Amino acid sequence: MRSVALAAPDDFEGWRDAARALAAARVPPGDIVWQVGEAPADLFGDEGVLTGGGEQLRVPRRFVELAREVILHGDPERFALLYTLLTRALANGHVIEDGADPLVRRLETMAKAVRRDIHKMRAFLRFREVPHQPAPPPRHPSAGYSEMGGGVGERAGAADSTYVAWFEPEHHIVRANARFFVDRFNSMRWSILTPEVSLHWDGATLSEGPGATKEDAPQDDPTEAVWKTYYASIFNPARLKTGAMLKEMPRKYWKNMPETALVGELIKGARAREVAMVEQARTAPPRATGSNSQSAWAALREEAAHCTRCHLYEHATQTVFGEGPVDAALMLVGEQPGDQEDLAGRPFIGPAGQVLDRALAEAGIDRGKAYLTNAVKHFKFEQRGKRRIHAKPDAGEISACRWWIEQERLIVRPQVTIALGATAARSLLGRTVTISRERGSPIDLPDGGGEAWITVHPSFLLRIPEEARKAQEYEAFVADLKAAAARLRAFNPAS
Repeated sequence: MRSVALAAPDDFEGWRDAARALAAARVPPGDIVWQVGEAPADLFGDEGVLTGGGEQLRVPRRFVELAREVILHGDPERFALLYTLLTRALANGHVIEDGADPLVRRLETMAKAVRRDIHKMRAFLRFREVPHQPAPPPRHPSAGYSEMGGGVGERAGAADSTYVAWFEPEHHIVRANARFFVDRFNSMRWSILTPEVSLHWDGATLSEGPGATKEDAPQDDPTEAVWKTYYASIFNPARLKTGAMLKEMPRKYWKNMPETALVGELIKGARAREVAMVEQARTAPPRATGSNSQSAWAALREEAAHCTRCHLYEHATQTVFGEGPVDAALMLVGEQPGDQEDLAGRPFIGPAGQVLDRALAEAGIDRGKAYLTNAVKHFKFEQRGKRRIHAKPDAGEISACRWWIEQERLIVRPQVTIALGATAARSLLGRTVTISRERGSPIDLPDGGGEAWITVHPSFLLRIPEEARKAQEYEAFVADLKAAAARLRAFNPAS
């Protein structure tokens, strides 16, 4: 019987080296005892394994990818299961592609659970601010811990606070998630405490320490009041689906998230709030006012700055959020930021924005009193030499970003929303829209959200080569804006 002692529960390199040596020696899966740490886990596993070196074994790339994820799972059988699949893959490389194979299916399910746990940590971990304290010294690398260099030590060193978070993962995913948090929160000191291992970032170096308890983490901080204001303001009782909410955000995560402390009371009052919303919708749709709405919008904008809901953030310069009064009666929604908007971080400042400004002026609409935003918040483009050419967002990208536009609408609560182009219309209505068929007349938005008016995007006008047709389409565009403006004046005859 062979015994393999791995340095840590997520020690992929150790497992890989040992599995390579064992497979090269043709050791069958049933003759191996896999364990974590130096202490023997089985009295019969008394023959050690020398790892490293040996015969180079060729396996499908997909197997290596699967193994890296499955190693992070909490099932103690994962090492043996992976080794069994390895021996089969060496004999038949196509076995990894057989989704009906029970072993492959089981490992794929484990990998999916790991990916979900990684996502949950990124979505539901909350930092709390505490006065700066030096991070505990890292444990020795021989115990399976390491350091990862940064390069912003002087800038972060000037900070006087540390941010601490507590999280309880289901699997061994903490180290695998370290790079995400270093990249996202690179300029601040932080610690992530979990029962198994702790991560500490001082602005230059990532160190790892022993596990902690929830009592080691702070319980609240002053910024939580802002988050609670934001979540209370966007809570929409008419769209409450408790089952769906629990599926996406199980109760086990609630105790670590400040905003979820409000959920219970908000759900209890949901019916009363829904009745009130229906009653309000019978008159003029209410609009948010006051400092609470401004705080909620600021919190939403800050959260959107770190959005990773789709892949577009990977290449865009920054999130381009909406701008304008948070109590605006008119909202204009475009497709996505362009090249200039992506660089400046503001909507509608490029060529299409200039066309829009001219048309708004001719329609009698003050841009400064309107809220301008886009259905998709990151610039999607194709690189052609030094130029970045606009690329149309697909349905998945529109859907991923729809959450943000819905939250903006819930805070601003405009009486009239103008959808500039088919992408904006699809984001607002949740369906494919033909502009020529639906422009020129109001469309009621759900949940007392006012009316939508659909017209073309100003960039459409820039793409028309024939001057006569361009002028005709521009006149139609201004006419659409005038119709929406007239409708807005009907809602507010005294203004």
